Amino acid sequence: MFTVILIMFAGIILGASLRKYRIKHINRLITILIWMLLFILGVEAGSNKDIINGLLTLGLEAVIITIATVLGSCIAAWSLWYVLYKRKKGAKA
Repeated sequence: MFTVILIMFAGIILGASLRKYRIKHINRLITILIWMLLFILGVEAGSNKDIINGLLTLGLEAVIITIATVLGSCIAAWSLWYVLYKRKKGAKA
């Protein structure tokens, strides 16, 4: 854990020191590195027998959490829109 924190702070220091320079194609490099990290995470998860054996249960839980999150976000957005629209409409009258 200490190593991870040191690497993170080293990246922060490097990023702060290179802030004044325009680094070409940095967005593309970051995207490729994220893809590599996701691939390695997938390899690690695929090699874990417990994860593979519990994939159906984990997948079902993930779908339930996803549906609940989307529904909650939609309800919150609709509620906010309704309150703001009603307040705006009431102010005009």
